[in-house]
Amino acid sequence: MDTCDSRTRAYKNGKTFDQCKEIAKILSLEMQEKIEKTGQVGWDVILESAKHDELVYKLTLKYLRESGYDIGDWKRPLVKKTIT
Repeated sequence: MDTCDSRTRAYKNGKTFDQCKEIAKILSLEMQEKIEKTGQVGWDVILESAKHDELVYKLTLKYLRESGYDIGDWKRPLVKKTIT
């Protein structure tokens, strides 16, 4: 029986999961710069920057959360600095 290798499965636009992770890391760095300048960034801005690629969008939010940013929730769809 043949099985699919999850590392080579094509996602949107034929990208692999690893390629999506790299794009999301770069995008999260860009969003961090934007947050530092403006104080917050809406989820819609991140989605547009990810070119409506759901996987890249979710990974970007994940990396922002790991970097210490408050990614908000459904009532407050904003990413901003965490108050410490």
